[in-house]
Amino acid sequence: MLRLSAFVLLSVLMIGHAVAGGKTVAGRFDYYVLSLDWSPSWCALGGTSRGAAECAAGQKRGFVLHGLWPQFEHGWPSYCDTTAPPPSPGIRETMAQIMGSPAAVAHQWDKHGRCAGLSAKAYFNTAQKAFERIRRPAILRQILRPVALPASVVKAAFLEVNPTLKPDMIRLSCKNGYFQEVRICLSKALTPRACGADLRRDCRKKVLFPPLR
Repeated sequence: MLRLSAFVLLSVLMIGHAVAGGKTVAGRFDYYVLSLDWSPSWCALGGTSRGAAECAAGQKRGFVLHGLWPQFEHGWPSYCDTTAPPPSPGIRETMAQIMGSPAAVAHQWDKHGRCAGLSAKAYFNTAQKAFERIRRPAILRQILRPVALPASVVKAAFLEVNPTLKPDMIRLSCKNGYFQEVRICLSKALTPRACGADLRRDCRKKVLFPPLR
């Protein structure tokens, strides 16, 4: 009986892991992760070489909306089956103002938005509302030259201007020596909540933080 129980438990864990990386039914998730990219870092890591419009001089883009991602307590759904049609050209153009480009909007819908169990209009309205509820620290826009700083400085800045956030509700991501993005965990009602166990790791090292373009 003990062996059988262990086998059943292992099977459940393996199935859960497979679901996190594959297709699942739209609308089945536990909470959202609001991902905010620091646009100058994205440009430095490849956006400029691709000729992205948001990387042109004078754009002055700081934190942009990378996405609003449905999340499980362990793992996440992606590319879910849904009958909801993709975002219209109007939605893509409107959301591009805070997401960088219409192509980014379409990609976020395909990979994450389809899993929310909402229409494209309702999903992107929710994403915009989440983006607007989180204050982006103005002080980070005042940096005039590339600086190397502990990623924790960015976290502290967000906590200072968002009193409802607690340290376990926000995570940082770094890539190739650059500060990359802020990830904030939200309930389905868009209230801040603690991140799941698989988001507990944080970027803690000293990284390059480039200024606005």
